[in-house]
Amino acid sequence: MFELDARKMLSASAAASSAIGSQDSRRRAPRQLSPAALAAASVETRAAYSPIVVAGIVRTIESTLIALVGAVIYALYVMPAEGFSWPYLAAIAVISGLSIVAFEAVDIYHIHAFRQPLHQMARMLTAWSVVFLFATTLSFFFKFDQMFSRVWLLAFWGVGAVVLMASRSVVYVLVRRWMRDGRLTRRAVIVGGGEAGESLINALKEQVDSDVRIIGVFDDRNDDRSPTACGGLPKLGTVDDFVEFARRTRVDLVIFSLPISAENRLLQMLKKLWVLPVDIRLSAHSNRLRFRPRSYSYIGEVPVLDVFDRPIADWDVVMKWLFDKIVGGLLLLALLPVMAVVALAIKIDSRGPVLFKQKRYGFNNDLIEVYKFRSMYVDQCDATASKLVTKGDPRVTRVGRFIRKASIDELPQLFNVVFKGNLSLVGPRPHAVNAKAAARLYDEAVDGYFARHRVKPGVTGWAQINGWRGETDTQEKIQKRVEFDLYYIENWSVLFDLYIVAMTPFALLKSENAY
Repeated sequence: MFELDARKMLSASAAASSAIGSQDSRRRAPRQLSPAALAAASVETRAAYSPIVVAGIVRTIESTLIALVGAVIYALYVMPAEGFSWPYLAAIAVISGLSIVAFEAVDIYHIHAFRQPLHQMARMLTAWSVVFLFATTLSFFFKFDQMFSRVWLLAFWGVGAVVLMASRSVVYVLVRRWMRDGRLTRRAVIVGGGEAGESLINALKEQVDSDVRIIGVFDDRNDDRSPTACGGLPKLGTVDDFVEFARRTRVDLVIFSLPISAENRLLQMLKKLWVLPVDIRLSAHSNRLRFRPRSYSYIGEVPVLDVFDRPIADWDVVMKWLFDKIVGGLLLLALLPVMAVVALAIKIDSRGPVLFKQKRYGFNNDLIEVYKFRSMYVDQCDATASKLVTKGDPRVTRVGRFIRKASIDELPQLFNVVFKGNLSLVGPRPHAVNAKAAARLYDEAVDGYFARHRVKPGVTGWAQINGWRGETDTQEKIQKRVEFDLYYIENWSVLFDLYIVAMTPFALLKSENAY
């Protein structure tokens, strides 16, 4: 099977393109976008819902509804006459499980099916009836038919069918609304214009019930080779412009229309785009080079090669959200007494507020405000971290030295996790906007620095428990942080998060780099 390992490709080309990458990363001021790009970015967009998660929730709800229908009819009709009976509960569980399997078999658990009410209901009713026919036949051959009330079985089938049809009607209405609002569509851009780009756009437009909404085209070539419009869509700018564009509006998918033979161009462009939290695909629509079918994924019927995936997506987003809210909430409750004592000590030690808000870079390079305990004198607080705190720094209060050494000053960030939602419990640490290493801004010191912003930042992280926290007086220290952050992003799991949370108290005992 062909495997496109873009990271190895980028590493192999790093020497040739490092000057380009470093120059790009030093551009602190936002790029000036074209009027067409500004117009596209100004369109109001809402947060997307994962089709996989929506389908999973519908599956869970319908399984629960089936079980409830069987249980309610049993409780109202059978129990008053026959009393409690375990076989009925077993039958309800079996019918519920078989029904979901049957619904999967007739392929009605995806967004396209949800958008076709009559078609999906016909399939559902057929599958539901087959399940009861199978259950009745099975009970007859194994002589279980005398154990169950025929009225209960018939009522289960009839009421269940009505409830399932009603639930699908609700799903249809919701999905229709979400599609209209753009919550179930993937906002995509095409990189590369010309004939290849036009052919790809036309192929995508021909897809029936496609969830891909193409915003526009980006291309580094001039207008002679890449005109201002491609396939009826405007050219919005260059690849460098797209990096800024993707930070102003929601972009879910990037599709390269360039041929694989344009390796150098692809590598240069990928080196700029892999720092963004988007799915990146390479179109195989017009490539003459063919691979085995399993090498491709498909957007409708258009074959593509997967280059980069969004690090945390679909059910992973749900699991991480639940982890943050549940574990973060429990930690906040447990640490409230400690936080109260620290707040009192800060108030007694020096005048000024207990909490301090600092702007830092968050998900997709957005600016967020995080809470900290104030550890400096109020007239010397540095909200942008333009000057690193060093050993014996006179700006730090007596209480501040202790809470910074033990990282207790970071505890109020649990409020960001639990209530504001702009931090995760575990993730790359959010850095202040003007933080420097060896007098260089972090993104100047480390090529690809912003790749750590593809996920939400965290209160603690993999780099921190491995000793890379505190002062960054050398370029190597921030480079090591980024290396560990990228490892975490590529290897994330709930168990990994649990391990990092469990190891954080032990890591805090090693405080030689924290001042």
